[in-house]
Amino acid sequence: ENNPSTEQKPSADPKGIRLNRYIAHAGVCSRREADELIADGQIRVNNKLVTEMGYKVMPGEKVYLGKKLLRKEAYAYVLLNKPKGFITTTKDPQERRTVMDLVKTASDVRLYPVGRLDRNTTGLLLLTNDGDMADRLSHPSNNIKKIYKAELDKPILKEDYEKILEGIELEDGPIKVDDLAIVTSDNLSIGVEIH
Repeated sequence: ENNPSTEQKPSADPKGIRLNRYIAHAGVCSRREADELIADGQIRVNNKLVTEMGYKVMPGEKVYLGKKLLRKEAYAYVLLNKPKGFITTTKDPQERRTVMDLVKTASDVRLYPVGRLDRNTTGLLLLTNDGDMADRLSHPSNNIKKIYKAELDKPILKEDYEKILEGIELEDGPIKVDDLAIVTSDNLSIGVEIH
């Protein structure tokens, strides 16, 4: 039996925590994958099979995947200064280097990147197992500010500067910047703020 003072307890919310969320917080899988485990009849609560998607786990209840008792993981947060040449994904079918290769010894829990940085983009990347925080940071409705410094291969011209401020079309759709600044006197470095 674990010492009660060190045991990771489920949410103390008297209304309970959704079963798929509890499973995800135990580090087993994502919430979507947890829904599949529930639907497949692989989850028991207090030794009773539960297939109801909206089931709420109450404080003190025990959740099992097969014979394994699930416990809520402690949250882990890793800030990574991502170098060039690594892709922001948990797995890559082409076996390219991923950010997960850089943090594999950083924590014993399963980490996931919050947002994405392109393979040749460097900078701050957060990895965590705190799905609620990751959702708050990445959902567009929360208007989280992101600031990029872009190095140019030629000085930015006034008309290009104005085009960027008006909004530009990227491969995945239009983007409007919140602010734009020239960072260096040679006009080869700009700061771009988006949300």
